[in-house]
Amino acid sequence: MEKVNQERFIVSVKVGPKGQITIPAEARKMFDIKEGETLMVMGDKEKGIAILKADHFYSLMEGKR
Repeated sequence: MEKVNQERFIVSVKVGPKGQITIPAEARKMFDIKEGETLMVMGDKEKGIAILKADHFYSLMEGKR
């Protein structure tokens, strides 16, 4: 994992045979992602894929930040 600074990082992950990826421990710690938590996966064919915690996603949809 290449560390850019304490707020950002770059990492590559491999897609397994079932289409699964592992979220690196550093990302889970940075974003306080716990086992069993729901994440939202959003995609745009031109811009790529984004993963958000479900509670953050719903807050954004309600206009809260």
